[in-house]
Amino acid sequence: MYETIEERTRELAAFVLETKGTVRAAAAAFGVSKSTVHKDLSERLERFDRPLWLQVRAVLDRNKAERHIRGGLATRRKYRGE
Repeated sequence: MYETIEERTRELAAFVLETKGTVRAAAAAFGVSKSTVHKDLSERLERFDRPLWLQVRAVLDRNKAERHIRGGLATRRKYRGE
């Protein structure tokens, strides 16, 4: 497991930056809840590594802005039977 919460938070941040992934994808990859990922990346990371937090924040903000598009595409696939 992780030695500290800070270590887990840094690894989550690295994952999100590397993959440009969502909170949901990070939660699945690390076996933690979406709430944990969100708290780690939006609150805890800012306290001990603000430059890294700013980079992660940019990715999360982009994902948030695009989520309605991903949701619409998923709905289209669902009803088309894809």
